[in-house]
Amino acid sequence: MPSLHDTTFRGICELMYASVGLSFADSKKPLVASRLAPRIARLGVGDFDDYLALIAGDDDGGEFQVAVDLLTTNETYFFREPAHYELLERDLSQRRPASLAVWSAAASFGDEAYSTAMLLAELQQHGRIGADWSVTGTDISDRVLRSAAAAIYPAERLRGVSPERLRRHCLRGEGDSEGLVQIRPALRERVRFGQLNLCQSGAVGYGGIGPFDVVFLRNVLIYFDAATKRDVVERVLALLRPGGLFFIGTAEGRVPGAAALQPLAPGAFRKP
Repeated sequence: MPSLHDTTFRGICELMYASVGLSFADSKKPLVASRLAPRIARLGVGDFDDYLALIAGDDDGGEFQVAVDLLTTNETYFFREPAHYELLERDLSQRRPASLAVWSAAASFGDEAYSTAMLLAELQQHGRIGADWSVTGTDISDRVLRSAAAAIYPAERLRGVSPERLRRHCLRGEGDSEGLVQIRPALRERVRFGQLNLCQSGAVGYGGIGPFDVVFLRNVLIYFDAATKRDVVERVLALLRPGGLFFIGTAEGRVPGAAALQPLAPGAFRKP
């Protein structure tokens, strides 16, 4: 593996921060090196200096987006942090809204968006919410969004899904597709995906999406510095209706700009 020199590491960090708001502490240097080194070897571009020159150039051939994907992809699976879904189910069952709009603001491969759609479909079936509901998933990565739209997953990613839900909402692969699961068309039709940079400057309204009744902003704030976190949270909360639910990752700690929110549980808040 080529060596990642401090000056090159800082150059990569500065590019990521200026372009998409990603912030990496000095302690993340080994992570950055391990994520990018296999890609450098595959491209045969030489070393980290050459790779930085490539992704910083105007004619990068889409490689900058690949680098963003490599540096931000983390483990994801269905019904991650199940206490959040239990809280959402209780809240909606009490309020019984006729219509509902949910935003998965860092959708990645779509696990969170489809988990939410499964729950909402079941709540509708039992008459706890109306039929007018939808889930919007956004992410900075076009690659993961294409995968999300296809809705095909290794069965291991659905280890937290009950057998009943699997039968109701999923199709199991056979033959060459054994070990894979695809979300059924009826559920896929309820979820739409679009590319969005949460850190884009002046993104008032984020291109006209929203407003929403529930927002998931989980496990993405860890990539931002304090100032960027405040800006992102402020813009996201502007699209959350009063009384709406706001979720972050339970391990993300205190959220800058969320002081006005009513805490409900670890990582769960209500907008007054």
